[in-house]
Amino acid sequence: MGEQQFKAGAGLRIVAAPDSFKGSISSVQAAEAIRTGVRRAAPDADVAIVPMADGGEGTVDAVLVAVGGRRIAVTVVGPLGRPVEAEYGLLPDGRTAVIEMAAASGLPLVAADERDPLIATTYGTGELIRDALDRGAERILIGLGGSATNDGGMGMAQALGVRFLDADGALIEGYGCGRMLERIASIDGSGLDPRFAAAEVTVLSDVTNPLCGPNGASAVYGPQKGATPAMVELLDRGLARYAERIEAFNGRRVRDMPGAGAAGGLGAGLAAFGRTELKPGIRVVLELAGFERIVDGAALVITGEGRTDGQTAFGKVPAGIAAEAGRFGVPVVCLSGGLGAGAETLYETGIAALFSIANRPMTLDEAMREAETLLAEAAENVVRLYLAAAKLGQA
Repeated sequence: MGEQQFKAGAGLRIVAAPDSFKGSISSVQAAEAIRTGVRRAAPDADVAIVPMADGGEGTVDAVLVAVGGRRIAVTVVGPLGRPVEAEYGLLPDGRTAVIEMAAASGLPLVAADERDPLIATTYGTGELIRDALDRGAERILIGLGGSATNDGGMGMAQALGVRFLDADGALIEGYGCGRMLERIASIDGSGLDPRFAAAEVTVLSDVTNPLCGPNGASAVYGPQKGATPAMVELLDRGLARYAERIEAFNGRRVRDMPGAGAAGGLGAGLAAFGRTELKPGIRVVLELAGFERIVDGAALVITGEGRTDGQTAFGKVPAGIAAEAGRFGVPVVCLSGGLGAGAETLYETGIAALFSIANRPMTLDEAMREAETLLAEAAENVVRLYLAAAKLGQA
């Protein structure tokens, strides 16, 4: 490769495979920004755009870009019982739906001063599932990231026809929520939508927490949803009661099942009333995108996310990308909005380098507003450095 070829990037193939920068730009926007930066440094480079997600925000975007399909918009019950407009994806086969529970029951739908996991419900998520079934879906991929709820999927189950009864045999009225769980004495599943019972449900989540206890949904995730210590105790008791009633209803033991605590126990609710398999979200999205085929023969992969820290190594997008690219000997660079404690552990997953895209002192609001510009500039600098190193190696 001669000097002019190095300048133009002729023959260079780079894969742009970022997650969304939550609250700022989508994974699609992030991938486009990376491509813009790469092309400034290497105008003739072949840049493959592969938006990624791990089951949280951006999962529907990533899957629709990977395999096609269409968006379906539905008005459903939001986490606090008010109507919200939510979207999900229906894939080209007409039988596969991709749902983000956060679209209907997510924390971003609740103002900070209104967060209350005692009253938040997953009813709207159940309505999205029901709408997908109405449109012929037989396979449902459901991402469990970003929930505002701690109802064990009680609301979701109600929307699909399950009835919950109290000690007097009376129907528990209202949208199922955390504060109702301790009142459940029995479960009537005679009205459960048979299409859901027969559907193939794949839960996309990197969370392996059990339903209850010190590592359960309430203790670990409740506080970020507004739970006080007293509320955490109440919610944990309610989920334990819920698990007992589920086992009495159909023999399914969900209390200690890995992943049952995902999305405030929605993992448990899906396992209790559906035919469910839990998979790491990034693995499913990688498979759907055909990432193995795309990365083979690439020179470099650029990934990224809003914040990278020690938790990223546990099933988040950059770690998943590094593992897959590593099988083909392709180096991975991670560009993030910010680097937090433990980010260096990503080197052990195969990430070659970590960079924050913030290139000067700035506020969080500024960084989020300028994310696309900053990301493009960082990608440009990474590729310029790569080309300089390649030139040295050639010499």
